[in-house]
This record gives sequence, C-alpha cells and structure tokens, in this order.
Amino acid sequence: MIEIEYIVRDRRGVERLRTADKKAAEAYDRILENAERLADWLRAGSVLPTLPDEDLETLTVHLAGHAREVELILKGKPLERQPDPVSTELTN
Repeated sequence: MIEIEYIVRDRRGVERLRTADKKAAEAYDRILENAERLADWLRAGSVLPTLPDEDLETLTVHLAGHAREVELILKGKPLERQPDPVSTELTN
C-alpha cells in the first residue's frame, strides 16, 4: 500500500499542516501565501508597526483563511455562518 502525505511549511520552514488530502494542502498553502502578502502590505503601510510578528502572523492567517467572509464584510453584506475552514483543515 502506498500512502502519500503532504506537508505544508511556511517560508521559515516551520511545518504548518500535515495531511493526506492534496486539495487541503494546496488550499492551506494558498492561505499562507496570502497571509504573507497581507503581512507585507500591513507592515509597508505602517498599519500595525508595533504588533509582534507572531501576532501579525496569527491575524493575517486568520484573515486569509476567512477571505470570503472578509470580502462580504467589506462589501457590506451579511455573513453566512459556515464552519471555520482553517480549523477544519488543521484537524485533518
């Protein structure tokens, strides 16, 4: 029996997700990439200059993981309550 396992690491090489589900690994990798872009954007704009890096990472991963909800909020539309995609992926 062959078993394939996907490991998602952040840019520092820290393991963030281990799964047998390729789609979940790719989705979480996109979340991390988007979170990095958000963090760079926030730092460049001096929005949160004193926020510790760990807290900024937590914030941006959360925002990237909930991109659809953030988009609805910014458009002034009501949120549709659904299971947390980031929590669901981390438990798999």
